[in-house]
Amino acid sequence: MAARHALQPASKMVTATFRFYEELNDFLPPERRRREFSVPCAKAATTKHMIEALGVPHTEVELILVNGESVGLDRLLRDNDRIAVYPQFEAFDVTPLLRLREQPLRTPRFVADAHLGGLARLLRMAGFDTRYDNGYRDNEVADIAGTEGRIVLTRDRELLKLRRITHGCYVRALKPAQQLHEILDRLDLERSIRPFSLCLVCNAPLRSVDKATVMETLPPAVQASHQRFTTCDVCHRVFWEGSHWRRMRETLAAAGARAVAPPPDDEFVISDHVAETARPRSHTAAPPAAAPANSQSGLKAASPAAPPPPKRSR
Repeated sequence: MAARHALQPASKMVTATFRFYEELNDFLPPERRRREFSVPCAKAATTKHMIEALGVPHTEVELILVNGESVGLDRLLRDNDRIAVYPQFEAFDVTPLLRLREQPLRTPRFVADAHLGGLARLLRMAGFDTRYDNGYRDNEVADIAGTEGRIVLTRDRELLKLRRITHGCYVRALKPAQQLHEILDRLDLERSIRPFSLCLVCNAPLRSVDKATVMETLPPAVQASHQRFTTCDVCHRVFWEGSHWRRMRETLAAAGARAVAPPPDDEFVISDHVAETARPRSHTAAPPAAAPANSQSGLKAASPAAPPPPKRSR
């Protein structure tokens, strides 16, 4: 009886063999990378459950083959199943196969978790709509992604395992500039860069504004030396090509040089003239406190009142 009782737990398990491809191996312990390995699975386990139990968020997976047949995340595993798990494809058209999402998001919009403020600012600088707040909780990030159709950016793989998150990127790089390059390369976004078209502070579109309408907000030196300005209709900051402009452009050029070549001298591109900022003076309310040096704007404040693998072919 004792021996029979001891076998009962095993009878509730099945054994499946897994093989993960390309960068999905980064989520596995070294002994399981780039090779087949067998693991016990509960009889009711789905492909999603086991893939994530092995450490890979489902948002990183594009295609699952079980015994050579394309399946979804809810496929129940059976004894002796062989599962091949693939990341996003760039060089091969796998449309005839069952992909895990009905369709890609037509317009890449992002929500970054609370630890990726630097990346969020750089994505805004590059012209990509990016929601960010350093107080976001995981559930808030998931809710924003679902209701607004945004791609979740995070270094927290547990966040990406939430079922209601359908599009997400696990960010491997540690420094913001490297993270920007990683996201642009992975999602093939270099041709979509629109530098300096969004406010770095509030993520709203910038528009050109006549100098005369913002003259009183400008420092005297800027009044004398600059002629072209943009403004944000949400926070009402005014931007112009200042001392940080070249450094910001170099950062974008390093991430996607083809997309940020300088315009001709006689061509004014609104998005090319954002580097310093001023807040309009208010005669009815006290000016806001100066932003700290590491504020979300990433820009030099113009006054005390102003917040500052190669292409994969799998």
